[in-house]
Amino acid sequence: MPGVTVKDVNQQEFVRALAAFLKKSGKVKVPDWVDIVKLARFKELAPFDDNWFYIRAASTARHLYLRGGVGVGSMTKIYGGRKRNGVCPSHFSRGSKNVARKVLQSLESLKMVEKDPNGGRRLTSQGTRDLDRIAGQVRSFDGLGAKQEAAAAAAVAAVAAVVEVK
Repeated sequence: MPGVTVKDVNQQEFVRALAAFLKKSGKVKVPDWVDIVKLARFKELAPFDDNWFYIRAASTARHLYLRGGVGVGSMTKIYGGRKRNGVCPSHFSRGSKNVARKVLQSLESLKMVEKDPNGGRRLTSQGTRDLDRIAGQVRSFDGLGAKQEAAAAAAVAAVAAVVEVK
């Protein structure tokens, strides 16, 4: 759908669709240790979902679309959380640097991400185009495509006209 960007669609549906695209393409190199790793120091268990690497890559690509110039350290802050210390107060803890680095490297191998001269990473024009194309597909499957939006707007206008007559 022309004119649809990542900002126009539901983020959860978009991330799921992009993760499915990355998995189906088969070009993402998944490390061997993905089934045994925790994603952060504050986590107690490894992720339950077997496709977590694709979901993290999709989430990272979406974040780079919205805000470029993000490096590995910034990604650890984004995916950080609360470390519980038992009876002591909880404190913020960062996410895994290795996971963030491997996700960014896998996106770089797909030519979706490049190093920013000002520091960090940013999406390439091809990466932006791919994300917008997937957002258009999500929007068309969303149930409120362009035709249905026009029909809904016409129905609302008809109801408003009936209300004004009374």
